[in-house]
Amino acid sequence: AALLSAGAGTVLAEEEIQAPESAEQGVNDPLEGINRVTSGFNRIFRKVVADPLISTYKAITPDPVEQGIANFAKNLTEPVTAASSLLQGDTDNASKAIGRFVVNTTAGMGGISDTASDLNIQETQEDLGQAAGSHGVEGGAHIVLPILGPTNLRDITGDVLTTLANPLHTAVTVANTGTNYAENRDELEALTKDSVDPYIIERDAYEQNRVYKVNNGQAQLIDIPNFENDERDTASQ
Repeated sequence: AALLSAGAGTVLAEEEIQAPESAEQGVNDPLEGINRVTSGFNRIFRKVVADPLISTYKAITPDPVEQGIANFAKNLTEPVTAASSLLQGDTDNASKAIGRFVVNTTAGMGGISDTASDLNIQETQEDLGQAAGSHGVEGGAHIVLPILGPTNLRDITGDVLTTLANPLHTAVTVANTGTNYAENRDELEALTKDSVDPYIIERDAYEQNRVYKVNNGQAQLIDIPNFENDERDTASQ
């Protein structure tokens, strides 16, 4: 996660969550007091620093250039996706990630053009946090980092390990999530604008998004009691 709640904004802008983790399972948030202070600082940072920069960037950057920058940043995440997919035993997605990286780096002029998508090689991003989650590792304590925003113990551990293997990972992640935030800023603002407690909204959106991604887009459906059958049983007694 980066630039505050870019991940939270992306989840509700792009993916539908059907089973709120906080409501059904409870978010592990032992650091809530500290997290709330950091989250408040991040919202001020977004309003005073990030939003003006993003507005200026979007105003002076032609759309094709903006898209090229976003494509370039996303292309650099493909090796991480390939490795994380292999750790999950998903050789199909690993092959696609490698194929996308090779095609976009060569025919796509270093990743500026998403030629792989034009060839119907679809993107499915994965990371070490998702790989660990697929093997049953829980998210652990929710954490809000200054400026970088919401994460959890499992995901930040995955990011640290990835950075140790590839020192450029942090820069790539910041660039990638920065472009994501620029694309989904309006959705994020709408998400928290009228909220009584923006912290809870941002926290739950992040955690739900991670559950959704760990399950590869398979929403966890809530087991709804069959009240109709209960009424029939009561009537027959």
